[in-house]
Amino acid sequence: MKNNWWKGLAVVLLLYVAVAGLLMPVPRLAILNESIRNLYFHVPMWFGMTAVLTASVYYSVRYLRAPTPQLDILSHEAAKTGIYMGFVGLATGSIWAKYTWGAWWTNDPKLNGAAIAMLIYGAYLVLRSSFQDEQQRARVSAIYNIFAFAAAMPLFFILPRLTASLHPGAGGNPAFAKYDLDSNMRMVFYPAVIGWTLLGFWLAQLASRVAFLKQKVYDKQLA
Repeated sequence: MKNNWWKGLAVVLLLYVAVAGLLMPVPRLAILNESIRNLYFHVPMWFGMTAVLTASVYYSVRYLRAPTPQLDILSHEAAKTGIYMGFVGLATGSIWAKYTWGAWWTNDPKLNGAAIAMLIYGAYLVLRSSFQDEQQRARVSAIYNIFAFAAAMPLFFILPRLTASLHPGAGGNPAFAKYDLDSNMRMVFYPAVIGWTLLGFWLAQLASRVAFLKQKVYDKQLA
């Protein structure tokens, strides 16, 4: 139990974010209005996704240096968790766009970049399922995972800031730091980032445990 304190912290933080994020006052800003509350959910999911995908790349690098089935599983399950969080982030972003920009999807560099990045990671899942040999699958997956991370991060965080965008922090729009200065929002946003990140690692850990059990049963059947 001593090693699982962070799981309890994740639950407490996310419960706090769910309640405070919906009830605490927010700045009355033009266009955003009450939809700014999505900042507590949409943006922290991207932070969590990035952290989990970073862990996945870490395990991929370790696998290429010293291959083990355990490292392959950890990398794969972390990547899947990050991909799921990414698609949820796209969904919450699309809903936010509908209420602020009047459309589910616009020709916005950040939206398009995020979609392309998720397609790159979707190809990771397709590529992995196309191999029958376990060692070859793990090795190629690890290499592609590193490539996907290197390609996706600029699409998420760098290129959109260099072009005109409806998103804050690009094209002359003020970054959300301007809004974060509001003490009420800061009290919810930062715990949300920590909570969603911890939840991402928790989900990846659970998925890895299930994968380990399946591998153990499979090995017993072969013995």
